[in-house]
Amino acid sequence: MNALIANTFGVAAALCSIASFAPQMLKIWKTRDASSVSLKTYALTVTCFALWVVYGVLTGAWPVTLANSCALVMSAGVLAMKWRFGTKSGG
Repeated sequence: MNALIANTFGVAAALCSIASFAPQMLKIWKTRDASSVSLKTYALTVTCFALWVVYGVLTGAWPVTLANSCALVMSAGVLAMKWRFGTKSGG
């Protein structure tokens, strides 16, 4: 397979993974309500990205490390907002 094509797909996948958390983060930030966000799902997601970062570091796969580090920050942001805005305050 052509390396340029493979790298293009890899970059696109990384950007999609990272950007996929932005709409949820923005919604929580605007509404100050994260009651509909699953704590278990985001805890597992953060754990998943942390493990991928460790894998990337241990194998020297810097694209895996970089992409998953960014996704880790984004998913951890959602998780932090879940803890902060977990229940609707009612006004």
